[in-house]
Amino acid sequence: MLTKKQHELICFINDRLADTGVSPSFEEMKEALDLKSKSGVHRLISALEERQFLRRLPNRARALEVLKMPERAEAKRPAATTATLPKGNNYRPMPEPANDVIEIPLHGRIAAGVPIEAFEGSSMLAVPAALLGNGEHYALEVSGDSMVEAGILDGDYALIRRTETARDGEIVVALIEDSEATLKYFRREGAMVRLDPANRAYDPQRYAPAQVRVQGRLAGLLRRYD
Repeated sequence: MLTKKQHELICFINDRLADTGVSPSFEEMKEALDLKSKSGVHRLISALEERQFLRRLPNRARALEVLKMPERAEAKRPAATTATLPKGNNYRPMPEPANDVIEIPLHGRIAAGVPIEAFEGSSMLAVPAALLGNGEHYALEVSGDSMVEAGILDGDYALIRRTETARDGEIVVALIEDSEATLKYFRREGAMVRLDPANRAYDPQRYAPAQVRVQGRLAGLLRRYD
């Protein structure tokens, strides 16, 4: 038997997983249940873990798996779903959620306009694993508007797959003269390397190959709406 708050929390987590595939944050859970502190959320989650309703996925940020739902919550589901429950069984195991979240290094801001210093220290950014493919990744916060026509806006987080090679037309992090980095389309133009913006207000940048080192290719974007 769950308490009212435990029941509210398991339903909130389950609904969020069904809608987005990602577990809600502790702050979101605190606000949804009108709790005074996150410690109350921790206690509720621990209680649900002990009763085997929830499981925390190891080495994942904000990753919770709903193992089963309370009988009352199941009763609200369509009859075709609950009819498959074994007689006398109050709980139904839930399917595996697509809520894997991994943390990748966040290396400061990168210019999508004129080049600026990159890799200004490092923190971590939680990213849905579905946005990333194979390989090693890191993130950079975009500064500037020179890639807006590619859908890359100021304040976005560019998810970068680490590599030192690129094909023409790919969006890359280019390190210029080992000191400045920029996010641009990569192209070869004769004996030169051309870095193209995606904004008609900016001109392409041309460098000798020895001046430019590819640091990674764009793998995805994260955008926050405040």
